[in-house]
Amino acid sequence: MTWLLWTGLAVCLLGAVAAGLAAYGASRWTAASAALTRELEAARVGAQPGPPRATRYDAAELALLPAPVQRYFRAVLQDGQPIIAAATIDINGTFNLSATGEQWKPFTSSQRVVVRRPGFLWNARISMLPVLPVRVVDSYIAGKGRLHAAILGLFTMADVSGGGELARGEFMRFFAEAAWYPTALLPSQGVRWDAQGERSANATIVDGPLTLTLLFRFGDAGLIDSFRAEARGAGVGKEMVMLPWEGSWSNYQVRDGMTVPLSGEVGWMRPQGRRPYFIGTVTSLAYEFAP
Repeated sequence: MTWLLWTGLAVCLLGAVAAGLAAYGASRWTAASAALTRELEAARVGAQPGPPRATRYDAAELALLPAPVQRYFRAVLQDGQPIIAAATIDINGTFNLSATGEQWKPFTSSQRVVVRRPGFLWNARISMLPVLPVRVVDSYIAGKGRLHAAILGLFTMADVSGGGELARGEFMRFFAEAAWYPTALLPSQGVRWDAQGERSANATIVDGPLTLTLLFRFGDAGLIDSFRAEARGAGVGKEMVMLPWEGSWSNYQVRDGMTVPLSGEVGWMRPQGRRPYFIGTVTSLAYEFAP
């Protein structure tokens, strides 16, 4: 019976150590995330100078847009809709941790978005095991991107930051997710639209030295069905390779007078075929509007 006693004590000790590390890691992660949030808000306050932008949507600005884009804005916005300045979005779903296989794990996350200057901070908890979460932040703040992932918030798995293709890729994510904050896609907010057929259009946005274009496709109801970039930096081992990147939207519902998607899927177009890595559903969505 002695070995059973010692085994039980060892298990209890290991459990206590794991719980202590998890609590310590969560505390450190919360503090680091709060610092990033302050950076995001500071960049918002110090938005790049330029001409004043409209604070309410005026349907008259649609007159010169491609037909599918006009249908989209008429479907999702009401004339006089206040312009979104920021949003807080809670998202739950599953994330594929493998670039080549199927290693789907559940996640919970909260995302803070500011529209001007464009930026976001995605703070997620991915459940590897019940007592072994991976903490992840993905962000675009003041023109720079960052991806940091750590087991328990302590043991780093990935940590990259800076400009170049990393910043471009994170800015691309901000733009693709604008279906959640649709007034950010208006021409009065700096987006240029070009027709690509009866049910699709290219949208171009600029932030500092970065200019990027995404293809948006629209469905029967005029809503955005999907988006696509022909090249976005994807991590393959320690390398970054450029791959087509696309996602789809569904489950549109009305929030604060706007019709927005609550479900989405994102994936890479690899040589072997399409590889989804993110499936998520919005559980909470709160807006702040321009004064």
